[in-house]
Amino acid sequence: MEEKMTNSQEQIEKIAEQNFLNWVKLLDTKDPKQVAELYSGDTTFLPTLSSEFKKGQEGAEEYFEHFLKKDPTGEIIDEAVQPLGEDTYLHSGMYNFEVGPSEERSTVEARFTYVWKRNEDNKWEIIHHHSSLKPE
Repeated sequence: MEEKMTNSQEQIEKIAEQNFLNWVKLLDTKDPKQVAELYSGDTTFLPTLSSEFKKGQEGAEEYFEHFLKKDPTGEIIDEAVQPLGEDTYLHSGMYNFEVGPSEERSTVEARFTYVWKRNEDNKWEIIHHHSSLKPE
């Protein structure tokens, strides 16, 4: 019988940090397909700057085709990571994005929730992502 390794809180926080940094790094590629590959085939996605409910990698790719044109860079301001099982965790908090051309950059303050799950290939993927503008 194969034993599953369980992650400590510290380990899952490091995994969450690495997964977020990888997500931001893929934003830098400006390739919506590469970003969408982080999302599962049946992901659900409520994006920050869209009123649409996106589903699957195709929905994520469609959103990032437009979002990446804004040249986003993101950083987490406050966060919490909660394990939801051996291969799943919830990552939520507040993040800021700088968007727009270099001479007209503006800050988008938002809150986020990601649910990440390790797939059968042992890769982490986003199964749910909700991001919304921070209320005044």
